[in-house]
Amino acid sequence: MGKSQFELRGQQMNRIEAVSDVVFGFALTLLVVSLQPPRTYSDLINVMRGFPAFALTFAVLMAVWARHYYFFRYYGLDDFATIVLNTLLLFLVLFYVYPLKFFVSVFLANIWFRPLIGVQNQISDVPGGLVTLMVWDDQRGLVMIFASGFAAIYCVFGAMYWHAYRMREDLRLNAFETAHTTTSILSQILNAGVGLLLLMGAYLLKPDQGGHAAYILFLVPIIWLWRWRKRSRDAF
Repeated sequence: MGKSQFELRGQQMNRIEAVSDVVFGFALTLLVVSLQPPRTYSDLINVMRGFPAFALTFAVLMAVWARHYYFFRYYGLDDFATIVLNTLLLFLVLFYVYPLKFFVSVFLANIWFRPLIGVQNQISDVPGGLVTLMVWDDQRGLVMIFASGFAAIYCVFGAMYWHAYRMREDLRLNAFETAHTTTSILSQILNAGVGLLLLMGAYLLKPDQGGHAAYILFLVPIIWLWRWRKRSRDAF
């Protein structure tokens, strides 16, 4: 049997997607709007050292946009419930873009990236100063803020896919499309669960050790791999 394909019910961009693309574009702009052009070679090197963190932040936002894009391509929904859920999603994306930028560029860059490239961490035991970006005791709060936004975004995605599943008869989803939708619902629930687990882990650890909970995020690629393999099996 040939591989099944998801019928594209939203081939034409509607006004929901148009507004959403503007919001996502603005969120991407916020990632770089505060950067000053380098004036010296030393400033340029410092900017280049921040490239891995910026790339990761950019990739996270684009992953959210891609999930949003395919949802509307597959289902083409524009009813009231979809508008409400999409509005909530856009609100979360804009509200958490700066916590995301700070979490990746300051926390992950200092904990994971800087030691790899031989640069001293900018996290210290004493607050204040021109170099210190955060103190170790701030780790718990930073991770909890990021985790709450991560969980909230995927909860909204889960609700959007659940709404599409409820509308399966109106949308005339076939067996493959229904299975794909249920897999997507479970995938969003698992991603939201990772965010909640991250939130709980940071809360239970000591303030200066809350950053260790960030390793829970390595579960996300495993969920993505499971979803890809599950969809491949459903296609036959």
